[in-house]
Amino acid sequence: MKLANFSAVLLALVCSLALLGQWPEFPGSNADPAGPAPKAADGKPDFSGLWSSGGGGAKGKDKGKGEKGKGDKGPPPDGAPGGAKGKGKGGPPPIAGGIPPGGFLNMGQNFPDGLLPYTEAGLALRRARLARNSADHPDAHCLPLNPIQLWLHPQPRKLIQTSGVTLMIAEANDGLRQLFTDGRPLPNAADVLPWWFGYSTAKWDGDTMVVESTGFLEDSWADEQGSPLSNQARVTERIRRPNYGTLEVEITVNDPKFYTRPWTVTATQRLLPNEELIEFVCAENNTSLKHLVAK
Repeated sequence: MKLANFSAVLLALVCSLALLGQWPEFPGSNADPAGPAPKAADGKPDFSGLWSSGGGGAKGKDKGKGEKGKGDKGPPPDGAPGGAKGKGKGGPPPIAGGIPPGGFLNMGQNFPDGLLPYTEAGLALRRARLARNSADHPDAHCLPLNPIQLWLHPQPRKLIQTSGVTLMIAEANDGLRQLFTDGRPLPNAADVLPWWFGYSTAKWDGDTMVVESTGFLEDSWADEQGSPLSNQARVTERIRRPNYGTLEVEITVNDPKFYTRPWTVTATQRLLPNEELIEFVCAENNTSLKHLVAK
C-alpha cells in the first residue's frame, strides 16, 4: 500500500472514531475567535485549550516537486493530510518572516524541491525509510510521535498551562509532554536517558513562550516520509497566541548530524472551544500492522 493511500485510510479511521466516541454536547465558549487572547494569573497569555492543526498545506506554486527516484516519493499529493488542497487554498499562510508551514507527511514540502537541507547521512536514512514504505514509523506501531510532527497530527492536542509547567496532552497515542517553566536548566543530552518527547524547558520572551528541547531518541521521525532527528538535535519552539482562536508555533531544528543547517517551519493551531479529547488507545485491537508492506 502506498504511503499516501495508507495515510488517507488512517485519517478516515481517525475521523470515524472521533464521530463515534465524543462527549455528549455541552455548551462551551462563544468567545470571538478574533478577540483578545486570555491571560493567565501572572499576566502572560494563557495557551490552555484544545487545539487542532490549521492545515500545513502548500500554497500556490510553492509545493515542491520532491526528489524522484532512489526510493524518494516526493511530497504528498493534493488533498492528502499535510498536502496542498486545490489551487493555493490548502493550509494556513506562512507567519512571521514568511516561514513556511510544515507538513504532516513531508515537513519540507514548502522548501525548494520539497526537501529539507539533509546531510548525506540524513538523506540516506530518509531514503531507506521510504524504501520500506515508512512501515517502521513509530506511529504505525502505536508508539509516541516526535514533538515536531505531533503539532501537525490530524488528531488534536490539549494544552494545560500552570505557573510551573505546561502540559501537552495528545489524543494521538495518548501522548503526554511536559514543558517546564519553573526555571530548571535543560539537561545535557549526553547525561540523560533519551526520551521519545525529549526534555523540554521554557521561558517567556514578552508574550512568546520559548521552548528548548533536547535528549531525543536517536531514531526519531519528524514526518511520515522519514525525516530523521538524532540525539544531537536541539529543537526550539516559539509559541504565541495572537488572538483567542489561534496559536502560532514556530519550530526550529538544529541537528548537525542529519541537516546541513538549522531549518524552521510553522504549525498554526486552531482552537476547538466546544470539543474534548477522546480516549484513543492505539494498541488496542491494532490489526493494521499485518497490512504494512515494506519493500
